Amino acid sequence: MDIRVLILLCLLCVKIRAESSSGSIIFLDSPGHRFLRTRSSYVFDEKDPILLSDVAAAVSILLGFAPPASLSAESSDKLNEILLPNPFDRPHAALVLEVQGAEDQQLIDCLSGAQRGSGFRSSVLGSCKADIQLPGIYADDMSVVSLNEPVGFDCDMVCLDKEIYELASMLGGSYITSKLGPLNGELTVPLTSGSLTLDMSKNADKEFAISLVSLIYNIRRAIETHKDFSWSMQNTAELMTGHFTGIKALQEHYGSDGITQQGMELIVTTLAKLFDSLQAAYKGQIVGVFFFRGKSCPKSGSLLDVKFSSRSSSRLLEELAGSSNSTTTAEVQLVRRTLAWITGIILLISTLLGIYFLLNMPITRDTLLYSNVKFD
Repeated sequence: MDIRVLILLCLLCVKIRAESSSGSIIFLDSPGHRFLRTRSSYVFDEKDPILLSDVAAAVSILLGFAPPASLSAESSDKLNEILLPNPFDRPHAALVLEVQGAEDQQLIDCLSGAQRGSGFRSSVLGSCKADIQLPGIYADDMSVVSLNEPVGFDCDMVCLDKEIYELASMLGGSYITSKLGPLNGELTVPLTSGSLTLDMSKNADKEFAISLVSLIYNIRRAIETHKDFSWSMQNTAELMTGHFTGIKALQEHYGSDGITQQGMELIVTTLAKLFDSLQAAYKGQIVGVFFFRGKSCPKSGSLLDVKFSSRSSSRLLEELAGSSNSTTTAEVQLVRRTLAWITGIILLISTLLGIYFLLNMPITRDTLLYSNVKFD
């Protein structure tokens, strides 16, 4: 009887873990510079299930920050199995994208066939929300780009029509405009399974196309931001995060087959090309984190949110404490300026004296340098 109860409990635990799964996740590494523990390049590993909170902690560590203080010992061991141990060799850049409705195996096949680097796949357990904890908002050492921003602030329907035309050109397809006005044309994209045709007059097709255009637009915006930071000597952490809901719109209108399956193929092909462009722009110093969930969680929005925690240095605390007394602050500034001026004058006099004695050295043989004295 005890053995039967034990077996029943084990099966129940397995069932609970399967039902509590929030989806699957793919960590994609750089082909030239590895930051993850994988078997070899161009091979995708299958790892044990991971908590969503551990995924958020892994992203924070990849950005170069310390893991959260609340991280458990079990989670620390799990992260040690995922990330390489060198804390001084982090990419400081991560692409975190949630795709609702798509299948992760399609992305694995697409990336493996193109040989874009190694990585691993795992199922995700736990709650439907987790926070990527970052130590404060500082424009000079942290950049967060949302991938859900609309295409420009002044982009109207005509502008979106042009963006869809550029999307068709990038994917080797075509976009035929309609006499009914912008965003009513027909987008055709060639795929390995056949041609995908989207009618912009249908809300589901339009939402999918605009979501894809917005994703491409924001990735390009992140690359431009990275170029601006590349001129700085400071190592800036860069995070791109967002969720793609275009597949979900197709599923609600067409079901799980037909155009929806072709839409999945199109998004994974686009993601592969976008990650290629990111690898080139970041010179391999970036890791991709792709989260796939077939069923939506009760909570809407992205599963991984960015949370900033306040941090204050001892220098900042000292200045804030001294600001309450203006007299003390003025005295401290006077002492600092006096010491700076005295030090500068001493260095200037020493430099001038050194130059004077150097230019007036006698042209004679130095008795110590040129002597043959032996010290026994």
